[in-house]
Parts: sequence; C-alpha cells; structure tokens
Amino acid sequence: MRPIPLLASLCLGLGLDMGALQAATCRSLAFESQGYAVCEAHAGEDLRLFLEDGDGAPIGTFDRLRKALADEGRRPIFAMNAGMYHPDRRPVGLFVAEGETLAGLVERPGPGNFGMTPNGVFCISATGFSVVETGRFAATAPACRFATQSGPMLVIEGALHPRFLPGSASRHVRNGVGVTADGTTAYFVISDAPVNFADFARVFRDALKTPNALYFDGKVSRLYAPELQRDDIGFPMGPIVALAAPGAD
Repeated sequence: MRPIPLLASLCLGLGLDMGALQAATCRSLAFESQGYAVCEAHAGEDLRLFLEDGDGAPIGTFDRLRKALADEGRRPIFAMNAGMYHPDRRPVGLFVAEGETLAGLVERPGPGNFGMTPNGVFCISATGFSVVETGRFAATAPACRFATQSGPMLVIEGALHPRFLPGSASRHVRNGVGVTADGTTAYFVISDAPVNFADFARVFRDALKTPNALYFDGKVSRLYAPELQRDDIGFPMGPIVALAAPGAD
C-alpha cells in the first residue's frame, strides 16, 4: 500500500479538506516597482461568479457572499469584483450563472472603459477558463457555466490593447483576470496602488505570462483574501468572482 504523505495524514486526522488547503493560492507580487496581490484558481476547483442570492437579491458585498456560501457549507478562499455594473448592480454586459444567461452580450463600442473595444468575456467552462475578445466570443459561442463581460481587454493574443498609452497619467487601483495558454489556470490581480492601463496589462503579459487578460474595474476594485489579511470594504458591487471550498469561514 502506498504511504499517505504526512500533510495528507494530518488533514485526514483533523477532518480537513486537502483541496481547500491547496486552493489557498494568494500572494504578493512586485513588478516594475509596483505591488500587486495575485490569487489563482485551477481547472476543477470551485470557481464561480456570483450576482444574486437565492431570493434574487443582489449579493453585492463580501459579507453577504460569505453568508450565501455558508448556506452551502462552504467558504470563500478569495473573492473580488468581476465586471462593471449599472447603479442597480445589474451587469453592463454578458453575465452567465450556472449556464443561464442573466444579461446579454454587448457587441457595440461605447463610452467608458467597458466600451473601449476590443473588450472581452471571462468564461468558466467544464474544462477550464478562457478570456475571449467579444467579437470572437459572439462568433464561436463557447459553452460557459459562468461568464462575465468587461472591458477593455488588457492583453490580446500576447499584445497589449492598442489604445493603452505608456506613461499615461490616468491611474487607479485596478483589477482584472488573465488565463494561461492551456486554460487551466486563471490569475486574479489587483494593484496595491494606482497604476495606468499599460503598467497593469504588463503584469499579465510579462510577469504572469498570460496571452489574454481582461480588465474588471478601477476605483471600486476590491479583494477578499484572508491569506493576505484582505477584506476590502466599500460600496456594494455587481458581479463577484470567488473560489470556494468546504468548511466554515
């Protein structure tokens, strides 16, 4: 019989879940003299997008997210805002939850960061993750268990968004997601301090080596990550992405 590793043996003895421990993957990253928090999720883990609770009310806060997961006997390993939203917290673009489309895909250019085309969609499928430019998403219609549309794209097939200006004075705390080429790992990043788009996009392309990455938001960007002692507060949010695991929060 193959021996059980010491850590696994301890977890079994204490009634802990090995997957929950392995999923705790948030860390600090220094890149080009700026600090970032990075959390990662892997294919097969319980990564989901959240918008409403069981009664149809917006979740909106990390506290309400924890309560919603606690009703399932689960807890968030990390969570962050995951897409732009209207004042009533409805998603601005596509939003899919458990295979159901709650808001439709927006293909036209428009004002603000969301409309700075090309924008894109973060998709969680049965086999992994993808960040897909909106036009390509409309043409291919990938099967997403969860999806959120936002903009602009940060990295598009290894290139920075063409409208980003190096040295731009437009700086905010920003957050977004990038996916590895094989679709098995998604990196969720938030800056520690205000950065411009070009600086933020290079984190995904050059530090994390993700060929495609998508901007989630700025100004309202927030992270819940107990591993980093983060539980950011602020106004209620729209879509939220979270990695969940069994157990109490």
